[in-house]
Amino acid sequence: MLILVTGGTGALGTVTVPRLVEDGHTVRVLTRRPRTERDVRGDLETGEGLEAAVNGVDAIVHLASAPHKWNTPRVDVQGTRRLLGEAAQAGVGHLVYVSIVGVGTVPSRYFRFKRQAEELVVEGQVPWSILRATPFPEFTEGMLRTFSRLGPVVVPARTPWQVVDAGEVADGLVSMVGHGPSYAVDELGGPEVRPFDEYARAWLRARGSRRPIMPVWLMGRTGRTQRQGHLTTLDGANGRKSWQDYLDECYGTSGAKGVSEKNPS
Repeated sequence: MLILVTGGTGALGTVTVPRLVEDGHTVRVLTRRPRTERDVRGDLETGEGLEAAVNGVDAIVHLASAPHKWNTPRVDVQGTRRLLGEAAQAGVGHLVYVSIVGVGTVPSRYFRFKRQAEELVVEGQVPWSILRATPFPEFTEGMLRTFSRLGPVVVPARTPWQVVDAGEVADGLVSMVGHGPSYAVDELGGPEVRPFDEYARAWLRARGSRRPIMPVWLMGRTGRTQRQGHLTTLDGANGRKSWQDYLDECYGTSGAKGVSEKNPS
């Protein structure tokens, strides 16, 4: 099949594109700045190049997003609407959309736009499948680095967390392409749900750091829904790669030596 991938140059896209090729598909990557023979010029925000990009395409894997930016609605919502319109006109047979576990319940500006994009996909004329994923370990480590800028590692108190490997999400997307439209929203999470502070402790041990951890109670509905586990999934918890696996790949095990469980900072 000929597959158009939006967001193909991002963290998930750079893993998904090679897997689609390995599965026997021909891939086009939509980008504003083409650099390879596989790339086609197009811009979700303006609609430029979308008509040509979808021409002759059998399926679309829609990964493009602008998280936490001023133009998020123009890319995630309006851009998805434009893409769906052109895909319908071109007779594209399947659109696979990647979303986030919790978009329907956790009050967040970015989640609200992702949910609106989901609704456009579901209500559109292009046959569809949606895969919601929990956060990647790289994103979680980025959060921990941000939370530790002032010394102690500030973490949300009593908040369950679940990471999933980007490669496993890519495999799920490739499988969806192969199976055709499901008209269903599936979820994919990693192999374990653990309190966020445990993720922080494991991260500190791996890095040989003795920084203290400071749990903070998140107020309002956002904190409540996160503590209730709405950012995690049990039904879709079929990933294999754990947080510790990720840390071992990044840091090895030497950082854990000499650091006790009671004082992991």
